Amino acid sequence: MTAAENVCYTLINVPSDSEPPSEVSLKADLEKGEIKAKTEALKKVIIMILNGEKLPGLLMTIIRFVLPLQDHTIKKLLLVFWEIVPKTTPDGKLLQEMILVCDAYRKDLQHPNEFIRGSTLRFLCKLKESELLEPLMPAIRACLEHRHSYVRRNAVLAIYTIYRNFEHLIPDAPELIHDFLVNEKDASCKRNAFMMLIHADQDRALDYLSTCIDQVHTFGDILQLVIVELIYKVCHANPSERARFIRCIYNLLQSSSPAVKYEAAGTLVTLSSAPTAIKAAAQCYIDLIIKESDNNVKLIVLDRLIELKEHPTHERVLQDLVMDILRVLSTPDLEVRKKTLQLALDLVSSRNVEELVIVLKKEVIKTNNVTEHEDTDKYRQLLVRTLHSCSVRFPDMAANVIPVLMEFLSDTNEAAAADVLEFVREAIQRFDNLRPLIIEKMLEVFHAIKTVKIYRGALWILGEYCSTKEDIQSVMTEVRRSLGEIPIVDNEIKKETGEVKPEDEVSAAPAQKLVTEMGTYVTQSALSSSRPSKKEEDRPPLRGFLMDGDFYVAASLATTLTKVALRYVAIVQDKKKQNSFVAEAMLIMVTVLHLGKSSLPKKPITDDDVDRISLCLKVLSECSPLMNDIFNKECRKSLSHMLTVRLEEEKLSQKKESEKRNVTVQADDPISFMQLTAKNEMTSKEDQFQLSLLAAMGNTQRKEAADPLASKLNKVTQLTGFSDPVYAEAYVHVNQYDIVLDVLVVNQTSDTLQNCTLELATLGDLKLVEKPSPLTLAPHDFANIKANVKVASTENGIIFGNIVYDVSGAASDRNCVVLSDIHIDIMDYIQPASCTDAEFRQMWAEFEWENKVTVNTNITDLNEYLQHILKSTNMKCLTPEKALSGFCGFMAANLYARSIFGEDALANVSIEKPIHLGPEAPVNGHIRIRAKSQGMALSLGDKINLSQKKTNV
Repeated sequence: MTAAENVCYTLINVPSDSEPPSEVSLKADLEKGEIKAKTEALKKVIIMILNGEKLPGLLMTIIRFVLPLQDHTIKKLLLVFWEIVPKTTPDGKLLQEMILVCDAYRKDLQHPNEFIRGSTLRFLCKLKESELLEPLMPAIRACLEHRHSYVRRNAVLAIYTIYRNFEHLIPDAPELIHDFLVNEKDASCKRNAFMMLIHADQDRALDYLSTCIDQVHTFGDILQLVIVELIYKVCHANPSERARFIRCIYNLLQSSSPAVKYEAAGTLVTLSSAPTAIKAAAQCYIDLIIKESDNNVKLIVLDRLIELKEHPTHERVLQDLVMDILRVLSTPDLEVRKKTLQLALDLVSSRNVEELVIVLKKEVIKTNNVTEHEDTDKYRQLLVRTLHSCSVRFPDMAANVIPVLMEFLSDTNEAAAADVLEFVREAIQRFDNLRPLIIEKMLEVFHAIKTVKIYRGALWILGEYCSTKEDIQSVMTEVRRSLGEIPIVDNEIKKETGEVKPEDEVSAAPAQKLVTEMGTYVTQSALSSSRPSKKEEDRPPLRGFLMDGDFYVAASLATTLTKVALRYVAIVQDKKKQNSFVAEAMLIMVTVLHLGKSSLPKKPITDDDVDRISLCLKVLSECSPLMNDIFNKECRKSLSHMLTVRLEEEKLSQKKESEKRNVTVQADDPISFMQLTAKNEMTSKEDQFQLSLLAAMGNTQRKEAADPLASKLNKVTQLTGFSDPVYAEAYVHVNQYDIVLDVLVVNQTSDTLQNCTLELATLGDLKLVEKPSPLTLAPHDFANIKANVKVASTENGIIFGNIVYDVSGAASDRNCVVLSDIHIDIMDYIQPASCTDAEFRQMWAEFEWENKVTVNTNITDLNEYLQHILKSTNMKCLTPEKALSGFCGFMAANLYARSIFGEDALANVSIEKPIHLGPEAPVNGHIRIRAKSQGMALSLGDKINLSQKKTNV
């Protein structure tokens, strides 16, 4: 074992600019100084010894002049001093002076002050010399009967450590501690004693637990936690003991301590898969989520519930608890609500869907009455989507849900209203029996719709599904009401006559680039008026949109009017009424065209919208059967096809999920009978306590790494050359927000290298936690230096530095070896994620940093290149598989990922296969990356550039 690997209990930071004191001055202070001077001198001695100085001449001085002092600060410092000072001669024999020290500590163990006794006992836990401990054993035993609990609990710890390291010094320790435990009343002492018995003599621990198993619920929480651990370990090693202790675990679920309840529930699930046990554990988890105020705790416990659901046999038990799970929605945190709704949706069945929908409807109505908060809108959106999913899976529920949700079409929050509209569109297409109800409700809220996007969608639904004469006339009435008096231009000019219109300060907002469903770009600029006049506020909604220059809604209106007019002609036989209705529709279109060409709107009508309205006018003037067919049948067929494809995709993804979760057993798998299983075979299942400890220490192995050693070697970076005087290489271990650099330093010279220091600096969002301490390397010796780096965001970080050292006996300046740079791979922080098309387009428009990467690869197949990019970047492809299947020479796909810091990364892959260059021609095109931060966009672009080409291994 190298010097750097020795167990170290004490770390003291030393200012680098301080001057090391001489041994003579320290000796003088220790001998003749006041208490304060002696304290300072002792501190300096400790620091010097920690830095590698030996100082053997001061040992006797400290024993003579410092050890007898009764000052508490000095006594505390002496404990540190005796811990770090070398206690043996070079040949391994104990120093003679240590006998005096041993006697001093025997007196301290009998000291009337409980603090001195307790701290001395703590110090004895760190001693590794059995010769020093042997004379102290009677005094340590006596401390078990001290009146103060602080002394007793430290005495238990000291006995446990001594028994573990030197069993011959106290062979009867388990028996002694068992007797102590039976008579002890203090909770912390009982906990330490019980902990010792678990690790030293499990049978005695079980005997004690058997005697008091009915009183476990009355114990303190620290003792209860240790009891849970013991039961888990015993039942894990010997499953036949389960029946004996499972009742105890059930009782601990009722503990007043949240930590005990959590551990007991986790243990119960691993010990038993009976429905009653799973239900009790799940109920306990739900209570914890509701009662705990910390959102992190809520999320952790929710994850445990989600893990329970993943087990096929447990899912049915959890289905009965859906209503209890929904109580978690009272938490204001959006992330907790999101997970809860997803869990409830996964567990919903025909038995509980009605109750679920009632609760969700109440929650939706509640969000309407709450004062606007940033998360209220998002929560409403989540509720709408959940109700949407419920209605698609259970069509009987749609009639209850739709009237409530349609009230939100008039909401100012466009995102929630858009979700409602999407739901309504799907419901009206799928459920013929609900069409009259939806049309009636849509006509009621139509006038109150405030956003133009929702208005366009509502117009489309009314135009597509109004099939009776009364409904069609109602649509025309609503359109006229929403448009105001026509002709619009004359009406607006009349309004202005005799009035002086205040000059509105009109400012153009920066143009925004948007991406359409097709993957093409459109530019949208918004005009904002700083002082809206009273007249503008009173305008009907549709006229307001048109006066603002949004003529896309006019094109949508023209299509809707054409559809209803053609349908009206087919329903009503009276020619006069037919002509009257068609003429009214044409008049509305013409007046809108006239307004677009005039100077009244803030922006003139676009050529595309003029073409669309003109086409609709031509269709109405001719009324050909072909056009009637296209407008009234083909549109609906397209929607029906789109919804069918989406439903198939959802079913396919659900099928994949269920296949993942189903426990497949092969026909020739051996059947394992618990009664016949050997004891060592049962322990093959991982120990949960051990796994959680490893996870906390960051030692978890990645599941995909088949050979852990091979994966570790892949991350070793060579920092210096083989011919350098000091050779160094680093293993980079990434554990979420921390990076640990394990640097191996080898002295390749025949000289002793003193003050060998690893100096590191970082570039990017990395921060060095602590400066590695200097080492002394013997000729051809080696050592490991560890350095911790904190990561703050996802961007390519670089760690660089050098190794500086002094050569023993040389008078020259310090020597320096410059290290190669260590590049931190951002792929350790990026995880695949999914979002809806609307969210993708919204983020694409909002994110300001774009990085365009030109495709430069040797891959010849489009799909293979896409899969290669997905694997290299950890991103998820949002474009459905059906849209990517087949071969047409080009491909466009949207990719999405999220970092562990919550940053989003978007990418649009547009690639083609240049067929004219032959079948072996490589793929070409571009990849556009967008992110909120510059670092993320650049880092991802660099990663794609580095890994574009396929390497033949």
